[in-house]
Amino acid sequence: MNFDPMWTDEARALRDSVRTLLDRRSAVRSAMDSPLGYDETLWSTLCEQIGVAALAIPEEHGGVGASLAEACVVLEELGRTLTPAPMLGSAVLCGQALLLAGTEAAHRLLPGIAAGSTLAALAVSGPDGHWEPACTETGGRLDGRADYVLDGALAQVLLVVAQTASGPGLFEVSPEDVQRQQSAGLDPTRRLASARFSAAPARRLDNGQFPQARLRDLAVVALAAEQVGAAAMALELTVGYTKQRRQFGRPIGGFQALQHRMADVHVQVEAARSVLCAAVVAALEDDDLAAAAATAKVVCSAAFRQAAAEMIQLHGGIAITWEHDAHLYFKRAHGSAVLFGEPERYLPAVFGDVAPSG
Repeated sequence: MNFDPMWTDEARALRDSVRTLLDRRSAVRSAMDSPLGYDETLWSTLCEQIGVAALAIPEEHGGVGASLAEACVVLEELGRTLTPAPMLGSAVLCGQALLLAGTEAAHRLLPGIAAGSTLAALAVSGPDGHWEPACTETGGRLDGRADYVLDGALAQVLLVVAQTASGPGLFEVSPEDVQRQQSAGLDPTRRLASARFSAAPARRLDNGQFPQARLRDLAVVALAAEQVGAAAMALELTVGYTKQRRQFGRPIGGFQALQHRMADVHVQVEAARSVLCAAVVAALEDDDLAAAAATAKVVCSAAFRQAAAEMIQLHGGIAITWEHDAHLYFKRAHGSAVLFGEPERYLPAVFGDVAPSG
């Protein structure tokens, strides 16, 4: 396999196509204020013309039959522009959950998800945000409350990872049988929801012992791609600004102290890109994915937070205005860092053969 599956000739062409479309059509502020929380027309174009939602879904389920690497290329570009889209939650998270379930449910649900016409959401975590099933199953019914459900308020398909007597399982619940409410999150570009289950009828989709840990690792890798793209763009915008902003008769980017700060961020972003590549390869080759995903979670979260912090600092006063996008990158950095569990909970898996704690 190519050392970096995200930079093959095919991946480069995909990256160029997505970037061109997003640069021309993405309007973050109007999208995040829309009823869906994303631009439905742009999402349809991405799915119909480029097939982004179908990339990591096999052809027999209506997908393109590519891999997680190609999906991560798209996620990196979406992260770069902070474009709100159901790529992470519906296409990747729910798509991979159904594939891991390995039952007929994939034939029934994946074609709509791959086409981008079906919005799916996955409920796992409770109020603490840790990747642990917040709901329990008894007699084919679910009880509990799940939080931080991506696009959960309006999803047409609701999947739930719940605890059963024999371990975690993947269930499908009719949205009509669930109390759903949009949550007020830190990041206005990402819609989150809570879902309350009270003896909700549930249909089990897996054959027993659903691999929730692997799904978490795949989710973390996909999120890391978003983080790398956003961190790189935050640095790019900051460098561009320091070349234009003048003080004491010269661009502020010419001052050595600021050059050192931007160089430090550049090193962090490139390190994040490297660990993302290693995590994608681990996912494709099924080679110690837990450690690689945990490393990506820790490194990419730190790189994005640092890039966003320096973006605020080096842009000066304009960075704290609502009109400038710096605060959107800052909020996305801190919101995504704790999504699927805080980076600190992944540290044991980075330094040893210990699974992330939640």
